[in-house]
Amino acid sequence: MDPDIHFIFGSHPQHGYVASFNSSLPAHLAEWFLTRVQFEAVPGEPGLYQLTEPERDGPRRTRQAAQALRAQGYAVHVDTDIAYAPANSPGQPNGLTERRKRIAHAASGRSPQRSAAPTASPPSARPAPPKPTYAPTIHLASSPAGHGR
Repeated sequence: MDPDIHFIFGSHPQHGYVASFNSSLPAHLAEWFLTRVQFEAVPGEPGLYQLTEPERDGPRRTRQAAQALRAQGYAVHVDTDIAYAPANSPGQPNGLTERRKRIAHAASGRSPQRSAAPTASPPSARPAPPKPTYAPTIHLASSPAGHGR
């Protein structure tokens, strides 16, 4: 492994999407970061981590994990089979594309919660109430101690 690279992401025939780290990184720190980006230790394979639930859009989640580690300042290498994998490959279920289509369709229509479109004419003004013919009397309550406010 290149000493300048901290994490490597790739695919494994048995474990799916995997990650490992350079021995220059403390193991507990590398494990902490990898578990935060949804990877778990592979039993019996020290230093190898597999993506949790790889069937749930594994290539995208692996790329996001690599991106998150790069954002923390780590050098990350992603194998080309993952780096250029299409987000919706035919062999993998991916509800994101369908969900985005539904959201776009809903956003393009008129909401049933909205009233009719506003008209070009200004709203009619409410007439002012007539002035009273008498002088209104205002009674102020006095405070119990006789002090003003």
